[in-house]
Amino acid sequence: MTLSAPSFDHEAHLAACARGDRQALRRLYEEEGAHLLGVARQLLKDSALAEDVVHDTFIRIWNRAATFDPQRGSGRGWMFSIARHLALDFLRRRERDLPFDEEGAVEADADSDGPLHSGRMDACLEQLAPERRACVLHAYVDGLSHAQIARRLGTPLGTVKAWIKRSLAALRECMG
Repeated sequence: MTLSAPSFDHEAHLAACARGDRQALRRLYEEEGAHLLGVARQLLKDSALAEDVVHDTFIRIWNRAATFDPQRGSGRGWMFSIARHLALDFLRRRERDLPFDEEGAVEADADSDGPLHSGRMDACLEQLAPERRACVLHAYVDGLSHAQIARRLGTPLGTVKAWIKRSLAALRECMG
């Protein structure tokens, strides 16, 4: 299966971009945009974020086309490496921005008036095993998906789903 027509010259189009030829960038987008979107979607698991990464990829291609060196690799490979690196950077940044304490639990503001910080809710949360409490807080305070929680805790996805389901039932009963 060929992803790109063999006659398409990525290197020539990148050189044209370096000279300010907007049509060359348009042709690169037409040729590779869908493929780059597929790579970004596969890494990010989110179509909207993947579209943002592809947009940023083409901005970077436009701004850095003059730095492309055909002696170091293909133009197509260079473009795909930009998209891949931008997607991975986004994932790293997102992971780094989550507030966790040294034990991996969510840092909670004890002075908050939110529903998760009422005395009653705190008492109910304290009744949960620490790993189950962490799952609930990751899901409902941090907004992480079950898959993200499983990765974060190094726990199987099915286990995380079961812990959250049982923990929510226990919290409902406790708050009852």
